[in-house]
Amino acid sequence: MTLEDINAMPAPAFVETFGGLYEHSPWIAAAAAALRPFDGRADMLAKMNSVVEEASEGQKLALLRAHPELAGKAAIDGTLTEASNEEQASAGLDRMHEHEYAALTQMNAAYSERFGFPFIICVKLTTKAGILEALAQRLKHTPEQEFETALEEVGKIVQLRLEGMLS
Repeated sequence: MTLEDINAMPAPAFVETFGGLYEHSPWIAAAAAALRPFDGRADMLAKMNSVVEEASEGQKLALLRAHPELAGKAAIDGTLTEASNEEQASAGLDRMHEHEYAALTQMNAAYSERFGFPFIICVKLTTKAGILEALAQRLKHTPEQEFETALEEVGKIVQLRLEGMLS
């Protein structure tokens, strides 16, 4: 798919193609479709991220809440998106020891209770141990710090997903 193809897509086709970049949030692709033409991949990503930056706090929170809990219920019952499933598997979250799973489950619950959304990290850029360490450290953040950190992690996830689609 070329940049010319992307810029020429009708808006519904653009949303169909890129709506899954942001977990269960096709509204971002719908808004970004109106920001075309893109002058490159970096511009496309920047414009998509600008939609998130300009969104209301409620929309941002909904975006964060749309993400699955790492190695949580969706992973267990097989309802993760294909992208999330591949990403979690790449970090070994589908092959955890019982003590790792117990620690992750306990910290996930504490995190969700403290911040009101699931722990989000770009798992393709870390390991199981790195995820557990980051989760423990980020539980110490203020809600404001963690809200921003989670949105930054979403940006990293989207960048890797977009690169994968366009390579």
